[in-house]
Amino acid sequence: MGLSIGLVGLPNVGKSTTFNALTKAQNAEAANYPFCTIEPNKAIVPVPDKRLSELAKIVNPERIQYSTLDFVDIAGLVKGASKGEGLGNKFLSNIRETEVILHIVRCFEDDNIVHTEASIDPIRDVEIIEGELILADIEVLQNRMDRLKKQAKTDKTAAAMLILAEELAEFLADGNLARNFAKVETDEYKQLNHEVRLLTGKEIMYGANVDEDGLLEDSDFVIKLKDHAAKNNCELIKLCAKIEEELVGLEDEEAAEFLSSLGVLESGLEQIIQKGFDKLGLMSYFTAGVKEVRAWTIRKNTTAPKAAAVIHNDFEKGFIRAEVIAYNDFIACGGENKAKEAGKMRLEGKEYIVQDGDIMHFRFNV
Repeated sequence: MGLSIGLVGLPNVGKSTTFNALTKAQNAEAANYPFCTIEPNKAIVPVPDKRLSELAKIVNPERIQYSTLDFVDIAGLVKGASKGEGLGNKFLSNIRETEVILHIVRCFEDDNIVHTEASIDPIRDVEIIEGELILADIEVLQNRMDRLKKQAKTDKTAAAMLILAEELAEFLADGNLARNFAKVETDEYKQLNHEVRLLTGKEIMYGANVDEDGLLEDSDFVIKLKDHAAKNNCELIKLCAKIEEELVGLEDEEAAEFLSSLGVLESGLEQIIQKGFDKLGLMSYFTAGVKEVRAWTIRKNTTAPKAAAVIHNDFEKGFIRAEVIAYNDFIACGGENKAKEAGKMRLEGKEYIVQDGDIMHFRFNV
């Protein structure tokens, strides 16, 4: 669907190591010096979904196809990035093309890994990155306001948008993120954000990169970062990038045993992918046949014909109705035929809003 999550952070915080583990492909060089990532690394990552495995146990398909997400590893930012310091301007533009920001923050001490600021302070680090994003937003907003001032003389809509833009610029200048602006639900803001793609207007997730001990008990670093995340209504996910990378070569059962030995039920990367999927406003419906059990990615609140179009545009054009079985009913009945016999299959029309986990077949005219 072309939707992506951009990984940002200061140099040497574990960002590229996290990306390596996320993609299960060592194609982002993790090195102990700034700017080792020169071009943004992009990868398509399967979305973990245990429901597919359960469906496969019943259907016994030839293959399983997961939903996917695009991840973009963006080079470490530094102070002054908004003014072109380091490799700033190039990577700020890369961030602007993503829909969700995953901000990796170092929350562990290690004298063997240099820190660009010479000490560990998650809040300072976050404020450096977010400060640069805010400055970049102010710059693009100022350029837009310059044009709006000319248009406002004869255009009432432009005049209204100019007032909002000025309020927003003042809000940003006080060190606030655009996503916390009081008028984000107004039509003027939505139009403005569509035009300038505010960096700080995006959904943000914080990835607290901890050492092994930090997985079980929150350090002071993590506690402070949690407070910051809560203040900005953002998700925080705790992970140990080093351990996540070690999990890459393990089979699923081995990985589960390894995590269990650490007292962890679910890997940080699984949480990142699943919560990122949700933050993008996405969900999955399933098709289940002997050829494949497959998850199809759609936006939440999608109608049945639009969901059908994800498989093929002709499905939407010739849509008649959809045969639908809820996931829990499919599992409880042990498959499609028994679900039909139990009266659990429904015929739904064009107005039906697809629910997460629906197992669907579409009837359509060719």
